Amino acid sequence: MVKMTLIARVTDGLPLAEGLDDGRDMQDSEMYKQQIKALFKNLSKGQNEASRMSIETGPYVFHYIIEGRVCYLTMCDRSYPKKLAFQYLEDLKNEFERVNGAQIETAARPYAFIKFDTFIQKTKKLYQDTRTQRNIAKLNDELFEVHQIMTRNVQEVLGVGEKLDQVSQMSSRLTSESRIYADKARDLNRQALIRKWAPVAIVLGVVFLLFWVKTKLW
Repeated sequence: MVKMTLIARVTDGLPLAEGLDDGRDMQDSEMYKQQIKALFKNLSKGQNEASRMSIETGPYVFHYIIEGRVCYLTMCDRSYPKKLAFQYLEDLKNEFERVNGAQIETAARPYAFIKFDTFIQKTKKLYQDTRTQRNIAKLNDELFEVHQIMTRNVQEVLGVGEKLDQVSQMSSRLTSESRIYADKARDLNRQALIRKWAPVAIVLGVVFLLFWVKTKLW
């Protein structure tokens, strides 16, 4: 059964549309939505290049396709046929591109195409029952194959992004610390020069002062 559906722009992870009723009958729905947001963030950084992938998470599986810089994602029960999940996403993609394709790049606010929920809900109903004649025919469609679509674990996928973020943060921290050390090194050099030349300056100052006093007295 289809549980959630979200559509986002890949370049920046901006959510464009979603199924408004999604997740209301689920436990931990917010946790899965956070995983989806983290996945979109990873995709926006180019950390997952596969245009089609299945990602296992608990008792569910995220399926997504990327086309035209847009990610179409759905979360289904593990028992739900992978073939139907990707055909469902293809239907969403085709309609979304037809209706909103010219405005995708210029969308500036989250859920700019929230009205697309009407089509999401209508299409989801068609795919919910896998035993209908329509869906059985789709399962038997040999022209639509999903065997080569990679399946990974959510910790593995999101963990890659976390590690890259950690590397980025470490790099920034090292850069900041190197600047601090450079500043400290300059201060130490300045102090060393002062300690080296201060006595000379003092002696010269005393000599100049004595010379000036002598000239005044004479």
